[in-house]
Amino acid sequence: MKLTAAAAAALLLAGCASFSPDGGAGRVSELTQERTGQAVSIQRSEKDLDTASSRVAELLKQPLTAESAVELALLNNRGLQASFSELGIAEADRVRAGRLANPSFSFGRLSGHGVTEIDRSVVFNVLGLLTLPVASEVAQRQLEQAQVQAAFDAVGVAAEARKAFFGAVAAQNLVSFFEQVKEAADASNELARRMLQAGNFSKLAQMREQAFYADATANLARARHQAVAERERLVRVLGLSGDQLAFKLPERLPDLPKQPIEPKDAEQTAIDKRLDVLLAKRGAQATAKSLGLTRSTRFINVLEAGYTNKSQTGEPRQNGYEIQLELPLFDFGATRTARAEALYMQAVHRTAEVAINARSEVRESYSAYRTAFDLARHYREEVVPLRKRISDENLLRYNGMLSSVFELLADARDQVMTVTAAIEAERDYWIAETNLQTALTGRSPGGSAAKGPAKSAAAEPAGH
Repeated sequence: MKLTAAAAAALLLAGCASFSPDGGAGRVSELTQERTGQAVSIQRSEKDLDTASSRVAELLKQPLTAESAVELALLNNRGLQASFSELGIAEADRVRAGRLANPSFSFGRLSGHGVTEIDRSVVFNVLGLLTLPVASEVAQRQLEQAQVQAAFDAVGVAAEARKAFFGAVAAQNLVSFFEQVKEAADASNELARRMLQAGNFSKLAQMREQAFYADATANLARARHQAVAERERLVRVLGLSGDQLAFKLPERLPDLPKQPIEPKDAEQTAIDKRLDVLLAKRGAQATAKSLGLTRSTRFINVLEAGYTNKSQTGEPRQNGYEIQLELPLFDFGATRTARAEALYMQAVHRTAEVAINARSEVRESYSAYRTAFDLARHYREEVVPLRKRISDENLLRYNGMLSSVFELLADARDQVMTVTAAIEAERDYWIAETNLQTALTGRSPGGSAAKGPAKSAAAEPAGH
């Protein structure tokens, strides 16, 4: 009776595993918000889709900012939402691991010479019941790892959205600038042509103005295509289509901060906070747990027990039990254990590799960030103001009839490279700032996939 009661209690507990209210989405949103400042919305129903669509439409009514671009990407990027489905798969696996496998029922009937014999049996997986707590813990670790992986994907999309936004705004600025250059080149080319016809200009000087006009035309064409390419890159990461493509960008990039970021203990922050490092650590732990389960079931791989009875015509019914046990005659479990140990060492080495790379990427990203900040500030505070002073001085000389209109236009040509470099330096700063923040707490700024453990490490906890 005690044994029966214990078995009944175990069976009751085995059937109690259930789905969590949010499917693990709360933890994903928390991890993402810590690193991007934006929560994620995992869309599982039509209601969720409608809510997200309403918010997307509201955001698109105003010119985009870097923050609204990130929010749009987290709401509307279909690839990201597809990757969130892995979270639902891990949740289902956790619930399944917390429930005992369904019993099997067998029925047999033999008849002859006026005698009928009937066999009936119900068999339960006893080994699955004994290893249920460990298997449930392994599945729980896999769910936690899936949550970190989902946050890892979300942080990657957020970083890509920010970089695409800055690239699109800078490309739009360059188009506006090259349109002005093209207009000035057109005017100077037409003036040179007329002066040549009047005999007041040399052929060589006229061809120089014509060459400048040709270069300006080519540069504008390239800038327009680059603006289209950068905008479409932003469209893809935001998941926009149809009427949503009419979104507006700001006229210029944000102003540079007064002082650069000076992160403290940057390398340690990366080791503690980066999601790819957390994934690697948890992967090694999950594999180690799986190894422990494999060792505990090394010799007994299949163990089933159940109730059986037998009835025969004219005879009283016979009751009993049945046990099925795999005999380790050819495989003593060494292959399963060796496989699990190899998977564990693989996870350990990958964890060390991710940690080393994380430290290196933080150092490299900070160097790129400081270089981009110093260059952008150099153009803003020295190069561009100096060019403006030169331009003002040339204008004064022209107004005093000390220089010709072509000298004024030549000065304008010299400013083209300066202004272009200044816009690109500001763009590079904001991209470098995004890469630094990503390298500190999120993932590799290069966009490489996180290296978690092989799923089979925990997918076969007992082996077969």
